[in-house]
Amino acid sequence: MSNIAIQVSEVTMQYRLAVEKVDSFKNYLIKKIRKEMRYEDFFALQNVSFSVEKGEVFGVIGMNGAGKSTLLKVIAGIQKPTLGSVERHGSMAPLIELGAGFNGELTGIENIYLNGLLLGFSKKFIKEKLDEIVDFSELDKFIHTPLKNYSSGMKARLGFSIATIVKPEILIVDEVLAVGDFKFKEKSEKKINTMTENGTTVLFVSHSLGQVEAICQRVLWLEKGNVKKIGPAKEIVEQFRNSQ
Repeated sequence: MSNIAIQVSEVTMQYRLAVEKVDSFKNYLIKKIRKEMRYEDFFALQNVSFSVEKGEVFGVIGMNGAGKSTLLKVIAGIQKPTLGSVERHGSMAPLIELGAGFNGELTGIENIYLNGLLLGFSKKFIKEKLDEIVDFSELDKFIHTPLKNYSSGMKARLGFSIATIVKPEILIVDEVLAVGDFKFKEKSEKKINTMTENGTTVLFVSHSLGQVEAICQRVLWLEKGNVKKIGPAKEIVEQFRNSQ
C-alpha cells in the first residue's frame, strides 16, 4: 500500500494575459472581434513535481507571486492544471482563501452550517458539533453577529474550527493562521500537531518562516513558478532567508 498522500507530477499552469490596456468592455469586444487584442503567456507554475507522504507536514514557501496559492488551488482541485496531474489519496479539507464559502450577510452560526455543508458534513452532524466548533473558535460572543462585521482573524478562527472538526486525511492551510492572534496560532498549531500524530497530512503555506520551521518536516521553495529546492524545513528556510 502506497504511503503517498499527494503526488504532483509535472504540473504547469499557463495563463494568457492581455498586453494592452482596454478602457471599456465595448472596446475590448471590438478589438477581440477584429482580432486586434495582443496576448502574452504567463506561467504561474512550470513543471512542478513533488510528493507528500501520509502524516507529513509539508511547507511551501516563496516570494509573493511565486505560485504558492496557485499550486494549492490545483492540488485542492479548485483549478485544473494546463499540463500535468495531481493524485490525492484521502479526504481533503482546504483552508485556502479567507472567507471562501462564507456569506457576509449571514451570522457566524449560519455560516457554520453553510461552510459545513460545503465541506460535505450533514446538517445533523454540524448540529451535534456546533458547541465544539464555537468553543474552539472562541467566538461565542459574536456567533450571532453577521460575518461582515468580523475581522479577518475572526473569520480565520471560524474557518479553521469548522474544517478541523473532523480529522481530514489531508488538510491544506494557506496563510489562514497568519491573521489570528498569538494565542489562537499556538492553539491551532497544537491542533495540527495532534492531527498529524493521528495520521493527517498537512500542506502548509505561510509567510511566517518561524511557523514553517516550527511545524513542517520538509519544505518546497517555489521561485517564479518553478521548484527551486525541496528538503528539510530548517535547511530550506535558512537558505531562503539568506537569499533575501
